[in-house]
Amino acid sequence: MFEYEIATARRADLIREADRYRAAQEAKKASRSQESERRVSRHRGLFTRAA
Repeated sequence: MFEYEIATARRADLIREADRYRAAQEAKKASRSQESERRVSRHRGLFTRAA
């Protein structure tokens, strides 16, 4: 019975760790997409329009 409780606790820890990892990866991805959007808008005035 004791081994089952340890395994259950470990499984819960792994699930929480995976959730934190996924959240961090999504935050990085969102940050990168916002940076690229800002980069484009900053340089928009540097180029002239073509016809």
